[in-house]
Amino acid sequence: MKTLYEKNQLTFALVWIVVYCVLQSLANPLNKAIGVEYAASAGFCILQALALFAFIRKNGLLKRYGLCKSPVPARRFLCYLPLVVLASGNLWNGAALHYAPAETVCRIVCMLCVGFLEEVIFRGLLFVAIARDNVKSAVIISSVTFGIGHIINLFNGSGMDLVSNLCQIVFAIAVGFLLVTIFYRGGSLIPCILAHSAINTLGTFANDASLPTETRLLHLGILIVIAVAYTLILTRTLPEAEAGHSHAPASGGGHPAGAHSEGIHRRADGGGAA
Repeated sequence: MKTLYEKNQLTFALVWIVVYCVLQSLANPLNKAIGVEYAASAGFCILQALALFAFIRKNGLLKRYGLCKSPVPARRFLCYLPLVVLASGNLWNGAALHYAPAETVCRIVCMLCVGFLEEVIFRGLLFVAIARDNVKSAVIISSVTFGIGHIINLFNGSGMDLVSNLCQIVFAIAVGFLLVTIFYRGGSLIPCILAHSAINTLGTFANDASLPTETRLLHLGILIVIAVAYTLILTRTLPEAEAGHSHAPASGGGHPAGAHSEGIHRRADGGGAA
């Protein structure tokens, strides 16, 4: 991995995205074979998360990829309260236990790992690799790629229909822009990872099955407005000079090395978030 990383960071990021998508697609039939939904998914996520974190830590890249405390005070981010609101979206219609204990545990473990993996891969590896040449392109590409990547849920056996998937994609893109803004302006992925993991995990307990389609779309619209508004506020109140210092373009060709989200699924159907 180190050789590929040193040779081309963008290729390294794309490889991790492909591996992540392939493993999660392969997990679906394995889940059915095991008899516990998300059992294989959780296992693959744990292994990939450990491998990625070990690589980043071993090569002294924790700060580069935001696995550190932000130097920008939380008050500059409105104490991240809008993220709390977004995370609570899954519980706006109450909470419920939908699954057997074993499946519930597997879903929670999987969603926690997905929050870490998707943030580090899309907001970390992919964004930083592209930002070395053009920050604006990095913001757009990493956010849109993150959102469109959820189209895989149409083909991986998850059972998601086209309309729900399109809603999922739109919401994921909006949240993608928000989280990459937080990372770029604050230099830390930790708030993004915590928010993403919370949104996904709480989707396991969303009580939205009885909500009419109109109500679900209204909830989705409100969350998208919150995400967009928060993004615009941060963009206008946090100067670029104060953030993104760890993502400054590096010289040369490389930098030497030193579900699918449950929450988005829920929000696409009317409950949940990123």
